[in-house]
Amino acid sequence: MTFKERYLVGCAALAVAAAITVSPTRAQVPTQPTEAALNAEAAQNDWPTYHGTYKSYHYSGLDQINTGNVKNLEVAWMHFPERATRGIQSTPLALDGVLYYSGSYSRVYALDGATGKTIWSYAPELDEDLVSKQTHSPYNRGIAIGHGNLYVGTVDGRLIALDLKSGKPVWDTKLLDSKKITVGFTGAPLVVKDKVIIGAQGGEWLYRGPIFGVDGKTGAKKWEFFTVAGTEEAMKTWGGDSWRTGGGGGWMPGTYDAETNTVWWGTANPSPLYDWGGADWKKSGPRPGENLYTTSVIALDPDTGKLKFYHQELPHDAWDFDSAVGEFVMIDRGGKKLVVHANKSGYIFVYDRSNAKVENVWPLVKNINFVKSIDPKTGELIGRRDLSEGKVDPPLCPAIAGGISWNSGSYSPKTGLFYRIGQEWCMELTVEKTTPILEPMAQLNIGATFKIVAPPDGPARGHLSARDPVTGAKKWEVNYKEPPLASVLATAGNLVFVPDSEGVVHAYNAETGEELWSRNNGMGHNAGIISYTAGGKQYIAVPAGWGSLVADEFVALYGEPFKSMSKNTGALIVYALRQ
Repeated sequence: MTFKERYLVGCAALAVAAAITVSPTRAQVPTQPTEAALNAEAAQNDWPTYHGTYKSYHYSGLDQINTGNVKNLEVAWMHFPERATRGIQSTPLALDGVLYYSGSYSRVYALDGATGKTIWSYAPELDEDLVSKQTHSPYNRGIAIGHGNLYVGTVDGRLIALDLKSGKPVWDTKLLDSKKITVGFTGAPLVVKDKVIIGAQGGEWLYRGPIFGVDGKTGAKKWEFFTVAGTEEAMKTWGGDSWRTGGGGGWMPGTYDAETNTVWWGTANPSPLYDWGGADWKKSGPRPGENLYTTSVIALDPDTGKLKFYHQELPHDAWDFDSAVGEFVMIDRGGKKLVVHANKSGYIFVYDRSNAKVENVWPLVKNINFVKSIDPKTGELIGRRDLSEGKVDPPLCPAIAGGISWNSGSYSPKTGLFYRIGQEWCMELTVEKTTPILEPMAQLNIGATFKIVAPPDGPARGHLSARDPVTGAKKWEVNYKEPPLASVLATAGNLVFVPDSEGVVHAYNAETGEELWSRNNGMGHNAGIISYTAGGKQYIAVPAGWGSLVADEFVALYGEPFKSMSKNTGALIVYALRQ
């Protein structure tokens, strides 16, 4: 029996199980996270992988908490991690009533999902001197579960497997020479069959952005794919030796299409971020050429790491609008199997997921001036605005923080709507020539100084919109005076949850956008929110705790409460219905 046949049989078995289930909250609990992740739309009682399931919906099939009773939601329990520098930025996982999450310094916690009681915790020994020299550190953005293990990447370049029941280390594999390239791992791994896949941090660093496939049971490295010049075709798109320091990276987890045995992954921007080559970027500047496979979506064979196909969303990205952010939402529409992917530029790309052919491109935000438009049929950039050395006038839109954040939106198969945060802001920018610094340690290579400012049409702000994921047609929109930076959660209870930057968690009617409930957690949010069950009861888990390179900009933009908000405090706050 082929893998596809086994997968179809598995789906049929799950469908039968679902048919005899009285309600989602009583669904049979999958005992293997991979099985749960394959469960087509929502993993019901669990949250087994970073994006919820391989479908990347960030959607829970639970409906105990719904539009009729969400007003009775209250805090069930809280957990406070140690050393919460830059708050909490991870998305928790839940399996069989146990909640797992990670915090700063790659620390991991396993908690009783009903009470919050600590089952085990793990704090890896780190190279603290190295960590102190890193710009994108010491936060961690997620973990993975599989093969009886929990996997966490460390900021000093290791991938560690912990026994899921005891938290004891099973193996510890060094993948990156972090003392040389400075960066490590901050993003979540992804378990696909017998492999654990993880990408290196950041795009503005002087390396080649490797993505690794590691044996989940032994920790042995099985393959490595370079997002910079990873094939002969790609090598030709980097002028001179610029490929040696090209950046790239796949710092956020992608997802897996079991029907085609394909891993989809987004890649980061090239280095330096801002290129002074101007309109002559194909022949001059620090990295002449299209710079494959940076700012691209790539499709890899999980068994071999070989590239199957790709689409470069922004050829020769000169604006730091990389493709590593965002989920890969897999939906079927009109007989086509599609995948929807958000780019930091504020555009949403829709692909045929058999070959990455562009099916549509639509803008989520209003303030965009790095291009005039993007061809919705081909993905070609129209009227691109390349930068030269000196002050950029008018300011570049969107700002470096993007029209879309690295945290995820949510798709509800119940409403057919895609809920995504958009960010309206621009950036004063002065492009500067730089020389890559590799010794004694690689240094950040931005190539500009900048300041985030208000866009032409009003103050810097954010919005949540509910849209058709394929056409972009908008059904409703909610506005925020400061852009929310956390992930969005939709549920079968017809709710959409948004943790905002001031510290308030909002619950909206998924059909209308009407706000039905809110609570103040006292700290800004820049992490992932999930739902799960323990003991047959539904919970909403929200990591709170403020601090990131983007969050740092809020003080100048908005003053209070961000000026006084702690960046060294975090908490996992779990809500349930009042008894």
